[in-house]
Amino acid sequence: QVQLAESGGGLVQPGGSLRLSCTASGRLFSIITMGWYRQAPGKERELVATITNGGTLTSGDSVKGRFTISRDNEKRTVYLQMDSLKPEDTAVYYCYADVIGSWARRSEYWGQGTQVTVSS
Repeated sequence: QVQLAESGGGLVQPGGSLRLSCTASGRLFSIITMGWYRQAPGKERELVATITNGGTLTSGDSVKGRFTISRDNEKRTVYLQMDSLKPEDTAVYYCYADVIGSWARRSEYWGQGTQVTVSS
């Protein structure tokens, strides 16, 4: 089993910054992709940004130029630096990982979510 532990959410004023972290632990051989999705009240979960073990980045249009994703493969950790935050960025942010685990089985995992609130 694989666990994803998120941290870094909170309340911030518009224009401010936050940094989210997510660390994977458990029985895994390698992590193919790690990243973040978010879900605002009454809306579907949407892509924020992902990064593969080869460094390929994917991000949602609404966060391009403001959010930066990075990962530390040795620490099994992915980071999301969020700058120039807007009220519409308010959501629960979920960590995501696509991993090769026990018995060479490929599986997807989600964190429990961390709340980000952008408000004055």
